[in-house]
Amino acid sequence: MPTKNKTLEENMLGANGMLAKSLEALRSASERLNIHPDVFEELKWPRETLAATLLIRMDDGSRRAFKSWRCRYNDRRGPTKGGVRFHPNVSLDEIETLSFWMTFKCAVANLPFGGGKGGVCVDTKALSANELERLSRAYIEAFAPFIGPDRDILAPDMYTNGIVIAWMADEYSSISGQASPSAITGKPLAFGGTNGRVDATARGGYYTLRHLETSLALNPESATVAIQGFGNVGYYCAKLLHADGYKIIAISDSGGGIYDKSGLDPLAVMQHKHETGGVKGAKGQGKTNEITNAELLELECDVLVPAALERQITLDNCDKINARIILEMANGPVSPEADRKLSAAGQIIVPDILANSGGVTVSHLEWVQNRSGFYWDSSRVRDHLKKTMETETQAIWALHNEMDLSMRDAAYTHGLRRIAESVEARGTPAYFEGS
Repeated sequence: MPTKNKTLEENMLGANGMLAKSLEALRSASERLNIHPDVFEELKWPRETLAATLLIRMDDGSRRAFKSWRCRYNDRRGPTKGGVRFHPNVSLDEIETLSFWMTFKCAVANLPFGGGKGGVCVDTKALSANELERLSRAYIEAFAPFIGPDRDILAPDMYTNGIVIAWMADEYSSISGQASPSAITGKPLAFGGTNGRVDATARGGYYTLRHLETSLALNPESATVAIQGFGNVGYYCAKLLHADGYKIIAISDSGGGIYDKSGLDPLAVMQHKHETGGVKGAKGQGKTNEITNAELLELECDVLVPAALERQITLDNCDKINARIILEMANGPVSPEADRKLSAAGQIIVPDILANSGGVTVSHLEWVQNRSGFYWDSSRVRDHLKKTMETETQAIWALHNEMDLSMRDAAYTHGLRRIAESVEARGTPAYFEGS
């Protein structure tokens, strides 16, 4: 059983930090399964975190410094795996928390990976294309000894698209002196990427929701959906659900959103966004109104899909959430306190470590293909993803019912069992005492 003394952990992590709060899920799962204290002791701290300052020559000749990080949280199940995000709010606490979540996400998906994450504190919208390339390559230069195909594998994340990943992969190959496509996943197809990666995160969530339709009494022909965040994940999630008959009644991006009870066509909304820079002003099937991101979260709908940033639903607004089901396509959009309150009220939250694990599942396939030199077609990738998502969704849903747990607690319990097995396989005090 894990220790009850939280003083040291709170002093080190900060009692109100994201990681400190996220560890409560680990603590609860450890106590529930009576996991050996060695497992909890190992998982309550990141294995290693590296910080670097990236000095970039700007187009006007000046130099600017950007703080950056890379965290390898735990590698018991294999090399660490996780994205690199470029965002002005990136911080050490966020990176370590995301790598903690990735550790469990990989375990839930039963992948031979541990969890990692990286980021740079930067507003990419303020950079030119040349400055963005210099920053991308500088990140790899700074962390090259820390990463690699058998140690820590990078992937795209917020504001690191295909071209950024291509620059990173090219820089790593230059530094290592050989082609090393398996060091970074999420690459463009022409650079050793895989079919099916672009929509993999959204498609994984889509497969999860479709698998739970009967259990959740969802009818695609009458169910309504609101989606916060209309980047890659939000767009493809809306597109897939809309094609199956779900009515998308609201969509938002960082500039605000639109609501139409008669329904929105995600393709038309995306076309409008490409033309104008945002979703506001796009037309739906009936009377379309502009709304804020906060208002979107409070709409009455069957399925709410937070696909933007962390901590969008907290104790401050959880009483106003009217969705029956929340499908977490962003990382950590529901705070732990709000999760407990909503779950106690009977609302179903399909947690991020299950719902958005499709991205890392297909990234694993890219890593496998890069290492073998044999590449799959889209249908094979999607078949594998569908089978993985349905298998793990069913296992977590069964735990949810058998142990009377929230979906999040069931997912952490499911993942912790696998991580614990890999830790205990290396020996516990009971083994050494009996030797």
